[in-house]
Amino acid sequence: MNTVPAHPDPGWLNKVPEVTLSFWIIKILSTTVGETGADFLAFDLGWGLGPTCGVMGALLGVVLFAQLRTRRHVPWVYWLTVVLVSVVGTQITDLLTDTVGVPLSLSTAAFSALLAVIFALWHRREGTLSIHAIVTRRRELFYWAAILCTFALGTAAGDLATEALGLGFARGALAFGTLIGLTWAAWRLGGPAVLTFWIGYILTRPFGAALGDLLTQAPADGGLGLGGLWTSASFLAVIVLLVAASQWGLARPRSPAGPTTPTLG
Repeated sequence: MNTVPAHPDPGWLNKVPEVTLSFWIIKILSTTVGETGADFLAFDLGWGLGPTCGVMGALLGVVLFAQLRTRRHVPWVYWLTVVLVSVVGTQITDLLTDTVGVPLSLSTAAFSALLAVIFALWHRREGTLSIHAIVTRRRELFYWAAILCTFALGTAAGDLATEALGLGFARGALAFGTLIGLTWAAWRLGGPAVLTFWIGYILTRPFGAALGDLLTQAPADGGLGLGGLWTSASFLAVIVLLVAASQWGLARPRSPAGPTTPTLG
């Protein structure tokens, strides 16, 4: 995909982290927390789907506003936004499925079409879908719209595969994990970095959802029965440690930059 240069908004640096191994680990953990955390609040605590979506949506609005107000990448703000987007994206799909009665096949198709529209508008307007060029407010808005849609799509696709199609949690996690591995191999063999990044980003959501259900659901339902509270808390703890390390790394004095290597996305 060709990149059309943009004039950065005054004082801006790229607002998205480098795509490293740590990025993917935090992303997968965030998707799992979105699944387990949303279920814990809605069912274990008895909030219900509607109130959970409302409360977490309001919190997302506050944190997203803070993210949009920053002029550079701030790891803890960025990743808190991602975690909340994960929870809200999960709740949107669950509301459509459990409350409105929309079939998972239909919601998967609808979110796929919506994501395609977002990408088409983004690329038509900006000439690139690369996350290494989030240097204007408009690009950042396109970016977060796409991120929210990928989480809702991933939840629908994951539930469609593991529940409606009977794949099960363990086989679902294995299937989506294999697809992620194939996407990584395609990139390593010279595939388009931007395309393979977004494919991998979308696939981590159903992988994380299947993994979360595998860990938290009762053995009678095909899970390991660890519960939403302990799974969410342990994964959040790892996220906090990795984000803190990233935040500390940005705060350290930097030596002159040396040669860089290509990254996915």
